Amino acid sequence: MTQAAVITVSDSCSRGEREDLSGPAVVQELESQGFDVQPPIVVADERQAIEDALRYAAARARLVITTGGTGISPRDVTPEATRAVCDRLIEGIPELMRAEGRQRTLRAPLSRAVCGTIGTTLVLNLPGRPGGAVGSLRSVQDLLPHALDLLEGRTRHADTEDKEEED
Repeated sequence: MTQAAVITVSDSCSRGEREDLSGPAVVQELESQGFDVQPPIVVADERQAIEDALRYAAARARLVITTGGTGISPRDVTPEATRAVCDRLIEGIPELMRAEGRQRTLRAPLSRAVCGTIGTTLVLNLPGRPGGAVGSLRSVQDLLPHALDLLEGRTRHADTEDKEEED
């Protein structure tokens, strides 16, 4: 099973003032997709704390998902922390999440979520609300196994290639 880690970024959850609902919802969704998921890590909306949690999780998992801190408020710094620790960015995945999210809410374009790599680990930011997090994950779930294979150097996937690529 592929190891996955979930990081909830929330000031109120990290202080114990609010229950983390997004992290467990994402864990449940990942488990239903066949991932072996560790319990969520909860950190405050502090760039250094997020960067440290991302590095820690990436050393232990092939897929690291964050939930929260992707909006436009002054405390939302998850994208900046993710960019700081990633080797490369994968712009198409969050673009697809925003496009699919637009069908559910007018606010989807306000997400600044990013996706990138730390070595052979894929890092993906999701929104902080449970429905938005799970919906965003579902919108890209079919891409994740292939992306993880590519990061491992497995590049021959004739059965998953698009028809246009074959022509």
